[in-house]
Amino acid sequence: MLLIETAASKQTVRVVAPRNIFCMIENVYQSASVADDATEGIFTNAGAKVDLSGEINWLHNPVPTDEEWLIEWSKFYFGLDMAHEFSVKHDIKYLRKWEDLVQSYIKQVPIGFDTSDVTARRVQNWIYAWQIFSKSDSFRGLSSGLDSIFLESISDQIAYIKDNLTIERNHRTMELYAIFIAVIAFPELDEDENLLEFALENLRDNLLTDIRLDGVQREQSSDYHLIVLRSFLGVKKNAEIFGFDLGSGFDERLLKACEFALHIHRPDGEIPSLSDGDTGSYLELIKLTGEVFARSDFLYVATKGEQGTPPNERNVSFLTSGYFFQRSGWGESKTKFIDENFLVFDCGHIGDGGHGHYDLLSVEIAANGNPLIVDSGRYSYSEDGIENWRHYFKGTSAHNTVAIDDKDQTEYRRGKPKRNIASGEFIERIELPNLDILCGRAESPLYDAIHTRRIFFVENHYWFIWDELRSKTNHKYDLRFHLTPKDWNHCLLLKTKTNNVVRTPRVALVFEENKNPLIEPSWYSPKYGVKHRNPCVSVVDLSSKSTDFFTLVYPIQSFEKAPAYEIFSEGSKMKVEVSGETENANFMDILSWETLGDTLVGVSNTRDEVKR
Repeated sequence: MLLIETAASKQTVRVVAPRNIFCMIENVYQSASVADDATEGIFTNAGAKVDLSGEINWLHNPVPTDEEWLIEWSKFYFGLDMAHEFSVKHDIKYLRKWEDLVQSYIKQVPIGFDTSDVTARRVQNWIYAWQIFSKSDSFRGLSSGLDSIFLESISDQIAYIKDNLTIERNHRTMELYAIFIAVIAFPELDEDENLLEFALENLRDNLLTDIRLDGVQREQSSDYHLIVLRSFLGVKKNAEIFGFDLGSGFDERLLKACEFALHIHRPDGEIPSLSDGDTGSYLELIKLTGEVFARSDFLYVATKGEQGTPPNERNVSFLTSGYFFQRSGWGESKTKFIDENFLVFDCGHIGDGGHGHYDLLSVEIAANGNPLIVDSGRYSYSEDGIENWRHYFKGTSAHNTVAIDDKDQTEYRRGKPKRNIASGEFIERIELPNLDILCGRAESPLYDAIHTRRIFFVENHYWFIWDELRSKTNHKYDLRFHLTPKDWNHCLLLKTKTNNVVRTPRVALVFEENKNPLIEPSWYSPKYGVKHRNPCVSVVDLSSKSTDFFTLVYPIQSFEKAPAYEIFSEGSKMKVEVSGETENANFMDILSWETLGDTLVGVSNTRDEVKR
């Protein structure tokens, strides 16, 4: 209950409102346009804008065929935007329209119409919006009688959630978190505290079950990892505020999950959309982690190097899950934080559930403040329409790896795979001064070819990628690298004395002279329901039993000359000479090694520079 003293009458008014809980997403949903649209009955979800300016009918208004539109609409995220605008403009229309929307939903939609996870999001967002409204100086309570109606509905919905909990994974986390939020915001819903005890006990168990020992959420999706982490950090923060004991092991596993969240952010502050999910920034979570755990390295990353101290590690391995990172630095030297070089290598499980993409050995690369080679994203969960976009974005060809015989690594299904799936195996990591090497292997039940990829990060500046394909039968091998929408119509194909080159204003991809790259149109989806044209570099080797692709990925400024390389091999020994120019000198990097089974031995890297 809030006690408010009005300025005019000096009377104290008793107002029903949530207790002051910590809202993890309050700063995320503050769009004036979303709030104004919702006030007019206009809603944008899953990339589609729909005008429902007449009387809202939650069950029968015409909406897009993609069920994700209706799901997102009924989660009421727009309520937070409306509450924020009310707090800024003090215009009662935002509150009254939100009341109308919530009340109409309660009247029209029976409990249990939505799945328990959707119900959970709606409950959270009703409470969050109610709290934001109530913190405004202009708030004088909900319209007469609505507080009782709203509380009764919230009580019924959390009872439904509890009785219909998803068995595992991210939906279960969000359902338990909704129960937790509801009963700490409104203790009268849980007078004997049984619901609170139930939520806390199960949240702890779910954290230890769903976050692997290396800190990666079991669905292997960068975005879903951050979404789940948001809930667990919310538990931690609110437990501190209200004095709840989270039990042994909670903090340790949560911190591991936060460490993966730190490293999955590119230098520009965005995350790659590995497996299902969107791009975007979760730096507010990284900052909160720094505050909660008193970690200055998290604060440093959250502020892009403006506060705190740099992390100790640059090239980091998450062995259980198969994610590996290479990073030139944290902006602690001459290079700005945002301009550091970054690569993530996916060499692990497809992920539990239905969110995994067929992307073994794929990479995403960024440098000089821009992504250079990107994961294509998810775009849609729907299979409706002439083009099956779900399959397109989930398929191997939409990722930065080698597609074999135009097949996916794992047989396509919209959701969780049912049959044998492709397997990834991490082989080794070799760390030398100015050289970091990653190696992994992918095998598929759909063909006999084995793909081994080795990634050489040279001088903290560029990458040399060796893809080795071995088989006893002929195959079509298609090496694919997806560039950014900025590069659409800005790709140049060049032939030099020793190499074929694809260059854009930001990157040069250099291939052997007998490997001919082509530019294909592809699609890139930064968020659900939105896609943009982008170029894909494709290098095809037809009807070979075995082949090798060697790719030099070199971050470049528009005025710079692309480097060149030559390969010399003798039996199991190999040498690569990379020649190019820096700002003040010509250089020659010589990489040499011997292959012994799956591993490399005798690896060396030398650089000769001649100043101009």
